[in-house]
Amino acid sequence: MHRVTRPKTIARGPKVPAAVAPAFTQYLHSPWVDSLMRALTPDQRVAQLFMVAAYSNRQRIDEDSVSALVQQYGVGGLIFFQGGPVRQSKLLNRYQAQARVPLLVALDGEWGAGMRLDSIEKFPYQMSLGAVAGADTALLYGMGAEVARQFRRLGIHVNFAPVVDVNNNAANPVIGFRSWGENPAAVARASRQYMRGLQDAGVLAVAKHFPGHGDVDVDSHLALPTVRVDRRRLDSLELPPFRNLIANGLGGVMVAHLNVPALDSTGTPTTLSRPVITGMLRGQLGFNGLIFTDAMNMKGVTSRYPPGEADVRALQAGNDILEFSRNVPLALQMVRAAVDSGRISQKEIDQHCRRVLALKQWAGLRHYQPVALQNLVADLNPPHARYLSHRLTELSLTLLRNQKSLLPLRRLDTLRVATLVLGGALRDTTAFQKAVADYVPTAHFHAAANPTLDELVRLREALKPYNLVLVSLQSLGRLPATNFGITPEANVLLRELAGQQQTLVLSVFGSAYAVAKVRDLDRAAAVVLAYQESPDAQSLAAQLIFGGVGAQGTLPVTVANNLPRGFGLKTEGGLRLRYANPEDVGLDGRLEARVDSLVGRALAVQAVPGCQVVVARNGTVVLRKSYGNQTYAGEIIVENEWNARNGKNKLMDKNASSAFSHSSTSSTLTKPRLVADDDLYDLASLTKLLAATPALLRLQQEGKFSPDSTLGNYFPFLRGTNKANLNMREVLAHQARLKAWIPFWKELTNRRGGLRRRYFRADSSARFPLLVARGLWGSRKLPARINKEIGASPLNTKPGYVYSDLSFMLYPQLVRARSGLAFEDFLRRDVYRPLGATTLGFRPARRFPLARIVPTEYDSTFRRQLLHGTVHDEGAALLGGFSGHAGLFGNANDVAKLVQTYAWGGHYGGQQLFDKKILADWTSCQFCPDNRRGLAFDRPAADPGVNFAKSSTPAAYGHTGFTGTAFYVEPQYGLVVVFLANRVHPTRRNGKLSELGVRTGLMQVVIESVLNP
Repeated sequence: MHRVTRPKTIARGPKVPAAVAPAFTQYLHSPWVDSLMRALTPDQRVAQLFMVAAYSNRQRIDEDSVSALVQQYGVGGLIFFQGGPVRQSKLLNRYQAQARVPLLVALDGEWGAGMRLDSIEKFPYQMSLGAVAGADTALLYGMGAEVARQFRRLGIHVNFAPVVDVNNNAANPVIGFRSWGENPAAVARASRQYMRGLQDAGVLAVAKHFPGHGDVDVDSHLALPTVRVDRRRLDSLELPPFRNLIANGLGGVMVAHLNVPALDSTGTPTTLSRPVITGMLRGQLGFNGLIFTDAMNMKGVTSRYPPGEADVRALQAGNDILEFSRNVPLALQMVRAAVDSGRISQKEIDQHCRRVLALKQWAGLRHYQPVALQNLVADLNPPHARYLSHRLTELSLTLLRNQKSLLPLRRLDTLRVATLVLGGALRDTTAFQKAVADYVPTAHFHAAANPTLDELVRLREALKPYNLVLVSLQSLGRLPATNFGITPEANVLLRELAGQQQTLVLSVFGSAYAVAKVRDLDRAAAVVLAYQESPDAQSLAAQLIFGGVGAQGTLPVTVANNLPRGFGLKTEGGLRLRYANPEDVGLDGRLEARVDSLVGRALAVQAVPGCQVVVARNGTVVLRKSYGNQTYAGEIIVENEWNARNGKNKLMDKNASSAFSHSSTSSTLTKPRLVADDDLYDLASLTKLLAATPALLRLQQEGKFSPDSTLGNYFPFLRGTNKANLNMREVLAHQARLKAWIPFWKELTNRRGGLRRRYFRADSSARFPLLVARGLWGSRKLPARINKEIGASPLNTKPGYVYSDLSFMLYPQLVRARSGLAFEDFLRRDVYRPLGATTLGFRPARRFPLARIVPTEYDSTFRRQLLHGTVHDEGAALLGGFSGHAGLFGNANDVAKLVQTYAWGGHYGGQQLFDKKILADWTSCQFCPDNRRGLAFDRPAADPGVNFAKSSTPAAYGHTGFTGTAFYVEPQYGLVVVFLANRVHPTRRNGKLSELGVRTGLMQVVIESVLNP
């Protein structure tokens, strides 16, 4: 007769709500389970209770050892650790093919499969999620469902999550950031949603670490921690989350290696304690699911019990599955001996085995299919996963200090900003720094976590010119023993910086408990806690600082007396562009894939070498992406070779300077440079809307310009000409009978086609100050000559719409006359700097390296060189690159800032840059139905598919540029779309971009993602 160990009597806790039976228990007596129980020998039933460790990043000998355990000993399951999804799936298919009974597969996926495997989207840590104010149940449930989808795609059935330990001990070395927080009710609420999401999507949730691992100061991997609290405390703090989940259908529980005298006075680890597992978990709490041990190779167990004996005691205690046994063959032998001797009954073994098999049927293993390898990585990273991770991170950001409501930052034009990364790689620009640079020009600095005194002095001096320093604490540790990575040297540096005449904003990318280790925290004007160092956390912290997103998170744990659990200051977002995902604003999550396809077709037929795309809805950028290359492969050649191929060795006549041969100005490039997000494009005619128009809007609201005046009123040299009385409203709407354009440069050549030395030189001087192209300078008399030609030009004989450059070439003169500032200076002061759109500007090679400026055309007739860093338009080139119709350069992100300002009625960054009523007038149709145009802005034609998307509404507006650029605003749907390309490279004769309808097609794709989300 078998002897059965009775559970020791322990104090009972409060009455527990009736437990909901886990879903898999419906299969406990199914025909499939019954048939397997009959087929399996007693030894094979025991083997089903072992779950062994497997890795996909180790040697073949390790893989073969697992195969032996599957084939020879018939173990019931695997728990995978480090590796990659494709490698792991290949390995799993091999193991499953070797198994007589399909294997139950588990993974520690507290923040998704990406916790263990590379190439998979990682979700935020649980403490980050604990900061999500109000524990957004829909998002946490959605995260659980998405993690389950990842698992199912990988052939995994069990997730050892959620962690439901209530972390109320800052010195806890093993839980900490893995816990939702220190409040039992909040932990229970969040855990329940994660559990429901997992199990509703077909993956077993395993709550851990029973009976509660949150109040320890020893790592159970290294020793056996003792929880020295009474039963009343356990019932009020540690156990409520377990009770709550059990009452709601929890499928699995993992038992920790703990010494809890209040539950078992013998000092036995809870993993091996029958009073704890069978007496309390099964008996008092009514748990009907599967009970897993924590890893049986941890010193919390192995320091007291040898291999085999620990496994026997674990089964005696009532565990169903033994995880990570140190010696499976020995353990199987000793368990069999324990059954034979009566230490464990066969009935108990069979109950455990039946539960395991029932779970296998629930998980779909009755109809096992191998993991399909095709599209595996793509399937594991759908847009919805990206959205969930990003959104949860955004909601978690916690603002701990905000003196004088500094955040979000305003008046960027008054700030000189530097970023300082403390810790991390000393040369790499971090995600935080890149995100800051998206908002404002920034100088980046780095320092080691423990800088020397000399380094501190140098850094302090280097930062003096800046009145705002954004410090980010990075590469922080997770262990209390290391002060969570906050070093004494870092504290000294922060004190020094705070003592200077600078405003200091501190962002902490680490544990909430790290904040308490920062001395003089109150010297910082603002403090942002981001909980972890993911790219999302870094980007979103910058967005919070600049008002792209608001601060919404609250502390999940107490950090200090003045920073208790639940504390978190609030700010509003929507002040500037936010960077998120399509689903954040109700767009189809497949938007990026559709844009990729559209742009991919354009690249394939060489409509453009590359491009930048920005898509925003309601001020949220949901797609910002660069495609292709700046040039085609091998297209940048030595320019004297180009000239030789075209029979042109000189740009001018026989007296031309030898400098014009350009024999050493560039070199052959066979590998083109990829387009980057911060590269600058020649914006061509977008200059009209991004330079001339904002300047005139500013002047109009200051009473210095009116569209109801005349050209002659603003340009004295036009008085007495046929243009003097042309109404500005008609001029700006392109129906004042002005010629479309004038090829000014053709009058500046001689009979042989060379440029006349009267107007051009190879070097700059007071007489030749206008940069026309590299190595080509124009006469200071050229602007006056152009003015004269415009004044003398005939008007079109027929009235009506004719798109014209001519008036826009003159507006810089109007701006100078009315404001007292040069055109670019006025724009920089009143528009670009307030927006933080400082890549927008003329003659970009003065401010940026050529590598960041995308080349345009090989001009074989006028300048006879590759146009790189100088304006493509000939007329703007003759004006030195400064004009109101062309000459502006910039990247798509900065273009989007100004276009979004239009979409927001002239408001951006807390400033009303343009009068809302004036702007509404400019964007509305002026002379419909005969002329579709607004003032400067283009609008949809009667057939929108001609110049706008076919689904554009009548309220849409925008513009296109000759070099391949475009922007569109769709007010009805809150959309802004920017497309920048150099379709004129290498020749303007390339019309494929328009033939394919890429720009209008892009807008159509975006509108469809609104209409069909």
